[in-house]
Amino acid sequence: MTDSLAIEVDVHDPRRARRAPGLLRAFNDTGVLSAADVHVAVRLCELAGEQDDGVALGAAFAVRGPRLGHVLVDLATIRSTAAVDSDEPVDLSALPWPDPEEWVRMLAASALVAVGEDAEPDAARPLRLVGSTLYLDRYWREEREVAADLRTFSDGPAATFDVDVLAAGLARLFTGEADAGQRMAAATAVLRRFAVVAGGPGTGKTTTVARIVALLAEQSGAAGEPPPLVALAAPTGKAAARLEEAVHAEAAALAVDDAVRAQLADLHASTLHRLLGWRPGSHSRFRHHRTNRLPHDVVIVDETSMVSLSLMARLVESVRPDARLILVGDPGQLTSIEAGAVLGDIVGPATAAPLMRAPARAALAQATGHGLPLAAEPPPGASIGDGIVVLDRVHRFGGGIALLADAIRRGDPDEVMAVLATQPDDVSWIPVDAAAAEAQPAVAAVRDEAVAAGRAVVEAARAGGARESIAALGAFRVLCAHRRGAHGVAAWTARIEAWLATAIAGFDPDASAYVGRPLLVTQNDYELRLYNGDTGVIVQTDPDRVSAAFERGPDLLEFTPTRLGAIETAFAMTIHKSQGSQFDTAVVLLPAPASRILTRELLYTGATRARTRLVLMGTQETIRIAVSRPVARASALRTRLWSDQAG
Repeated sequence: MTDSLAIEVDVHDPRRARRAPGLLRAFNDTGVLSAADVHVAVRLCELAGEQDDGVALGAAFAVRGPRLGHVLVDLATIRSTAAVDSDEPVDLSALPWPDPEEWVRMLAASALVAVGEDAEPDAARPLRLVGSTLYLDRYWREEREVAADLRTFSDGPAATFDVDVLAAGLARLFTGEADAGQRMAAATAVLRRFAVVAGGPGTGKTTTVARIVALLAEQSGAAGEPPPLVALAAPTGKAAARLEEAVHAEAAALAVDDAVRAQLADLHASTLHRLLGWRPGSHSRFRHHRTNRLPHDVVIVDETSMVSLSLMARLVESVRPDARLILVGDPGQLTSIEAGAVLGDIVGPATAAPLMRAPARAALAQATGHGLPLAAEPPPGASIGDGIVVLDRVHRFGGGIALLADAIRRGDPDEVMAVLATQPDDVSWIPVDAAAAEAQPAVAAVRDEAVAAGRAVVEAARAGGARESIAALGAFRVLCAHRRGAHGVAAWTARIEAWLATAIAGFDPDASAYVGRPLLVTQNDYELRLYNGDTGVIVQTDPDRVSAAFERGPDLLEFTPTRLGAIETAFAMTIHKSQGSQFDTAVVLLPAPASRILTRELLYTGATRARTRLVLMGTQETIRIAVSRPVARASALRTRLWSDQAG
């Protein structure tokens, strides 16, 4: 045999920048910086004629921040807080980090960097240095604008109201054993121009929204004014549709006159992008803005935890100064995939106890007839708390699920394990890694439930029962942290379909429109009134025809399957996609402890999707890590809102 020729093949890793210079190479090679971070930083330095390695490294970290959900990077602490885009262990302390003080001096001297809060924005200076924190200038401006606009709302005079009409309305709409927190939240939204109704799943947030609109309509009627123009909105089409359905359903049962009931029934919800007038081809420019405000008297936004800093900036600048802005959501849930954790920053320390100033507490007591329990004075200069009420009484589920959710939200891993150890009737803990070989007996238990649930969906669909099959689909769902990999949606969907193919005669998962196929919409289709996150089922409409059936409130929407665009099979879905949904039984599969998305918010969101029963699969180590690891998003918005800093 002759010796074979040695051919050098250039196999390029797309995570690595081929010509990363100086410090950037070391941080890119270890996975701290991505190739995109490096390329943008190099280009900025080229445009400014900047030669300093430290400035390039700082620019790369400023670019990296929003990619990971951060608004800023703190140069003084980044060496101990940086995450790595790699599954391999990396000794971050061994990297050539610049001295923090010297690093700040380098950046302050650069033509790329504007320094301090007072320097005017300058398109030629794309970076902003405030103390040891470095921003992309756009995010610094948006953070300041959101803080300033919200403080203007909360600092401004209280809304005008008729206390007798309000007290009578509250007594009528919140009777008997009604939740006192909901009553206070509704009253606060009438009293203030800016209000937040926060709370976990099942605490009655959307129930309260309907009552708020009714109370505001009654105030207008008592003043001889036309009813307020109300906008209902949410960050996603699915969330907007759920909000609209909930308000309409609540309107039918409220103790209000026919005119108010009709106003509630006529309300329609939209996505925030549609409300603001999204311009095709742009992610950040809208028809409504600071010089062309929304016409609405009241703007109510649900699922605010999913609103990014940039979208919140566009929203608050578009609301008229004399209008009301009401934010609704759960600060404990997963945040926006873009930069910022805005709702969590706004609610801030008010999560633990109300933080209202004395005049706000007095006005609330006058309207409700009750003092505010556990209220405390907020930090000096913090008016934001006057409009914040956190609901904590759960109406949707109780028992072990409620105890577990509360312990997760509080970040108490010992209490979480104590709840699981009691083996409550509504919580089953399977202490294994779902992807491990030894997990097969535990997976077999999930198999039995998945097959029973899938069989119910298929049998109802084959019998032509659209509503019955959709109801059966909502009875059980497997929730995964990832889309791909052994713990992911793709693997579990294939596994469940294989189980069903063995258990159900004639079940063919290879057919794109098999009867009983559960559907998950992955892109908004406004023409069909289908939204990202909606679920439906392929149903046998007659012997020769199948339809894709979806529920929209009391209506049933049916389409030829070929009309549908972006859809997936929905036997399993990501926890992120499940936000805003509830299932009778939710099986939550936690990823390995090393997963970068394993956080308290992920576990909390997954656990609270269960209406009556939760099955949690994950090792004790995984659960403890999740509970102890809150989403850490670097931002100064909370400080700007809750301190006497002018921002």
